[in-house]
Amino acid sequence: LPTYHAILLAENDIGRINLYRLISLSHLEYFRKRPRIPKSEFMKYREGLLIGSACEAGELFQALLGGRPEEEIIRLIKFYDYLEIQPLGNNAFMLREERFPVSTQEDLQEINRRIVKLGEDFHKPVVATCDVHFLNPQDAEYRRIIMAGHGFKDADEQAPLFLHTTDEMLEEFSYLGSQKAEEVVITNPNRICDMCERISPVRPDKAPPVIDNSDQL
Repeated sequence: LPTYHAILLAENDIGRINLYRLISLSHLEYFRKRPRIPKSEFMKYREGLLIGSACEAGELFQALLGGRPEEEIIRLIKFYDYLEIQPLGNNAFMLREERFPVSTQEDLQEINRRIVKLGEDFHKPVVATCDVHFLNPQDAEYRRIIMAGHGFKDADEQAPLFLHTTDEMLEEFSYLGSQKAEEVVITNPNRICDMCERISPVRPDKAPPVIDNSDQL
């Protein structure tokens, strides 16, 4: 079956436990070339989790790119808690390859505009994300070396997957209009953040083993 990317966020400690459970299942039960999670398992342990539509490798983006029927798009929209759009440079590789049905920056903008419109129509928050793989722009050199080692032919043409500032993101999405750009860059990410409690990824006491009389040995 085809696989897609998604973003899982833990809203609270229940979500943290379910997230760890899904990660374990993805590595121990469903691993095939890479860890994966069937939707059926996600639905079983969805409590306390938020799911985002992710990058161009996400199910929603691929459905829009492939011109899937409207009813399928609607079904996907209802599945996700929030939708994502990303800088045009993240998907510029599509413009270099004939297998993708896009050829201009405007084509990439139009996909993002459609995701924004779907969010409005179905009352799903749309957030602008960087898909950060490294902190600073110059760090792309390290990723280029790693990708070249894995045999990627376009390793020298790195996407701008660094951590953008707020101003950089506002400029990136200025084609949506200043009000909508502020909504997807500032307002909606804060909404998602506010939905998640402050939790610790592990127990604060680190749960060390207890061995009787170990202090006397």
